[in-house]
Amino acid sequence: MPEANLKVTTYNIHKGFSHFNRRMMVHELRDQLRGLGADIVFLQEVQGAHDHHAATIREWPVEPQYEFLADSVWQEFAYGRNAVYDHGHHGNAILSRYPILKSENEDVSSHAFERRGLLHCEIDWPGALGPASSAKPLHCLCVHLGLGERGRGLQVGALIDRVRREVPDDARLVVAGDFNDWRNRASKRFLEELGLTEAFRDHRGKSARSFPSRFPMLRLDRIYVRGFAVEHTAVHHGLPWSRISDHAALSAHLAMR
Repeated sequence: MPEANLKVTTYNIHKGFSHFNRRMMVHELRDQLRGLGADIVFLQEVQGAHDHHAATIREWPVEPQYEFLADSVWQEFAYGRNAVYDHGHHGNAILSRYPILKSENEDVSSHAFERRGLLHCEIDWPGALGPASSAKPLHCLCVHLGLGERGRGLQVGALIDRVRREVPDDARLVVAGDFNDWRNRASKRFLEELGLTEAFRDHRGKSARSFPSRFPMLRLDRIYVRGFAVEHTAVHHGLPWSRISDHAALSAHLAMR
C-alpha cells in the first residue's frame, strides 16, 4: 500500500468476550485483527485490567488487552481508562504502525454510572508530509458514546469542542468508534461544524449496519474522516467475527485528497 494511503479499522471488542460473555476470545481477536492489515486500529471496550478474570480464566493475557493485541504488529499504542472499578478498568485504545507523538484521554461522561472518554492521538504518519516536508501529524480520536440520547448529544458537543480547540483546520482527521447513534444525529453536526464525512455513507450512501454482529441491524459504529477520499470500505460480520464480539468490525481504505 502506498504511503499516501491509509487503512483504518474500528471495533468494539466487548472486553474480549463473545456475545453474552460466553467465551474469552482475545486470542482469536488478535489473529483476526492481524489479518485485516490495518495501519491504525480504534478499539472500544478494551479491558485494561481485571483481577478476577486474570485469576480464574485460563490463558487470560498477562498484559493489558491493548498491549496483547498490539504485540509486534502495531508498534505503538495508547489507552484511555474510562470505567474504573475495584477489580479493574476498561476504556478505549488506539493501535498504530506509526509513532504516536501525543495522546490524551478526555472524560466526557454525562453521569457517574456510565463513564465515557475521547482518546485523542497525534500520529506521525508518513503520508502527512507535505511538499516542503513540513510534518503535519494525523489526528485520531477513538470514541464510545453513551446509551442515553441526551448524554450522547453532550458528548458529540464535547468532541466538536475538542477538535476545534486541539486540531488545526488543515489537519487530516479520523474519528472512529461506537457512537450508539442509531438515529444518525451526529453525522450532520460533524459535517456542518467540522467538515467530517462518514466513510460508509460517503462511499456507499448509507452508514454501515454493525450490531449485532451475527445479523447486523443497527448502524452504531462509524468512521468519520477529513482530508481523505474513501477508496473502499468493509463490514466484517458473520463468522468468525460474530463469535468474537457482539459488534461487527469496520474498515476503510483512505487516500489523501
